[in-house]
Amino acid sequence: MELQNYVQDAITLLQELIKTPSFSREENLAADIMAEQLFKYGYSCQREGNNLWIKSQPFDSLKPTILLNAHIDTVKPVSSWTRDPFAPTIENNEILYGLGSNDCGGGLVSLLQAFRILTNKPQTYNLVYLVSAEEEVSGSEGFRRVKSLLPPIDMAIVGEPTSLQPAIAEKGLMVLRITWHGKSGHAARNEGINAIYEALDDLNWLRHYHFEKESTFLGPTKMNITVINAGTQHNVVPDKCEAVVDIRTNEHYTNHEVFDLVSSHVKGDVQARSFDLESSSINISHPFVKRCIELGMQPYGSPTLSDQSLMPFDSLKLGPGDSSRSHSADEYIKISEIERAIQTYVKLLDGFHL
Repeated sequence: MELQNYVQDAITLLQELIKTPSFSREENLAADIMAEQLFKYGYSCQREGNNLWIKSQPFDSLKPTILLNAHIDTVKPVSSWTRDPFAPTIENNEILYGLGSNDCGGGLVSLLQAFRILTNKPQTYNLVYLVSAEEEVSGSEGFRRVKSLLPPIDMAIVGEPTSLQPAIAEKGLMVLRITWHGKSGHAARNEGINAIYEALDDLNWLRHYHFEKESTFLGPTKMNITVINAGTQHNVVPDKCEAVVDIRTNEHYTNHEVFDLVSSHVKGDVQARSFDLESSSINISHPFVKRCIELGMQPYGSPTLSDQSLMPFDSLKLGPGDSSRSHSADEYIKISEIERAIQTYVKLLDGFHL
């Protein structure tokens, strides 16, 4: 097949996926579409929940294995869309609009076409193509569910939108809920203990604390108070104040270290939503990163989270589209970006030695 045929296959499949709502934890219909397409391509597909994967054949356990991964779920459309988010409209033969087109449908379909091309000839490695669910919510039924079912993986390419530049580091995520307790009373008589006032010093510390260790690619670890809830009505002194703190970690701090640090500095009760979304990175001297650099690509650090944070092996993000379009109104991907992504994946991986 000519490259343009693969590009057209990618676009056709992406249009079908855009037509099919696949919000996190509701990906079953989109997973059905992917399963049917993989069957049409002649692949024996394995499925676990709404996660699907195929392996290159013959699969040689003595060879290293490279994982090609992208997620099938999307966020819900914001209210400011000016067009139907589920209508895959192509304008000027170049721009494909639709929910999930950029994040990360473009990477999903481009990696699949690259898999088809690369497995048409012998390689020095095995390939696994994985469609994962629940990435947008870091859910238990996504990559977590299938991680132990995959063959041993030596390296992964995650098809998130990176403008086709290698994101060789990614910030981790720690979400904390902090609760301060007071004692309710009548506001007119200044009774009780105001939980908001109990929180003030801690909120000020959270706002101004500076993490010392900075990363070459990811910069500093950053902490933001994003939600505060307290009080029931104007004349009652609040007996509880709660805040949510969003912390984006670089590779110099584990989530447990950050939790212990915050807990030791604030008076409130600290609870972590999760500890497992750690910062991740791949060494700049890794053979695949070197190959990217040889082709003129510029490694960088990504502030956004992906399933890469759950991967206990070398991985990087590399995909078509722009991260700034993700989760935004009138999301789109360019046809030329998908074409260039397929070409780039093949150029990087064809004949590659891990």
